[in-house]
Amino acid sequence: MDVLLVDDSTTVLMRLQRLLEAEHAAAVVAHNDPLAALIEGRTRAFDLVLVDQNMPEMDGISLIRELRTIAHYAQVPIAMITADASEVVRLAALEAGATDFLDKRAKGIEMSVRLRNLVRLANAVRRLDEAASSMAGEIERATRHLHEREAEVIFRLALAVEYRDNDTGDHTWRVARYSQIIAKALGLEPEFCWRIKLAAPLHDVGKVAVPDGILLKKGRLDEAEFAVIRTHPVVGKRILDGSACELIQLAAIIAEAHHERWDGGGYPHGLAGLDIPLPARIVAVADVFDALTTARPYKAAMEFEEAFRCVQAERGKHFDPACVDAFASALDDVRAVHSAKVRGPLATLLRSIEPWARIPELPREVAAAE
Repeated sequence: MDVLLVDDSTTVLMRLQRLLEAEHAAAVVAHNDPLAALIEGRTRAFDLVLVDQNMPEMDGISLIRELRTIAHYAQVPIAMITADASEVVRLAALEAGATDFLDKRAKGIEMSVRLRNLVRLANAVRRLDEAASSMAGEIERATRHLHEREAEVIFRLALAVEYRDNDTGDHTWRVARYSQIIAKALGLEPEFCWRIKLAAPLHDVGKVAVPDGILLKKGRLDEAEFAVIRTHPVVGKRILDGSACELIQLAAIIAEAHHERWDGGGYPHGLAGLDIPLPARIVAVADVFDALTTARPYKAAMEFEEAFRCVQAERGKHFDPACVDAFASALDDVRAVHSAKVRGPLATLLRSIEPWARIPELPREVAAAE
């Protein structure tokens, strides 16, 4: 039990300190200067405060009012030491935040009983605070665990989709990181940047409905085949829609709109400009850039600089100009992600952030085209 005792009378200080230490084993810090006591109260968390009313420099009511502005002392019992029984003083003290009064004129047993009651109250408040802190910690840990599990489910579902047309699964994490980098460069809130990193990998979840013969075709798609490909945003939205999970809700928005174009020439709804949700506009840049720099069954990988020039050329046409500018402003970060290997240093980094974030070795066997 830590007690802050403030009184300009040395006699009162010594009397109360002796009682608190002898009868309640309290650790008492005594001050006859209220300003010094206020500084002490700001730097140390006391369980009980006893304050005299009539003191130089600052009276007890003012000191109580100042202490109550400190977060720790919102609930800590603060008793006023006074011989003034006037209603005006007592009401003013209560309004300032006094919990109780300790009459200086009390003698012997009465003073001991009053102090005992204050100490019991302070102990009860401390136990409640400790219980509340413990519960808050448990809630925080449970919430963090839930968010980690949500992120893991999204990650594994994204991998399942990615393995259909990319053996490594690296595309999943690169699009996630590019999206996070763009969002950060746009000045968006850190929480949003983190969420878009987790939701972006599900942008192509609708491709589970596209037949392998189309998805893995090495040549150019004909009109009928491309029409099938164009259904994957709507299918993705249908798969993810209606979830109570905020990350899945964000992923649904991205899945549906990441093939819309700034100039209105995209699909599935022909949205244009700011009508396209911002998360989808961000992921559109990340997805196209990574697609350009990644080898696929139907094309070779493009060099980094050439792919970047292609993205810049589509500023204001395919892509939101602000997203392209943000992408360009963070090009060093983009280059670092592009050059990283998931099975190398990046894998170690991912596992340090999310222990479950491991790209497994799962080669896919595809029959050679006739």
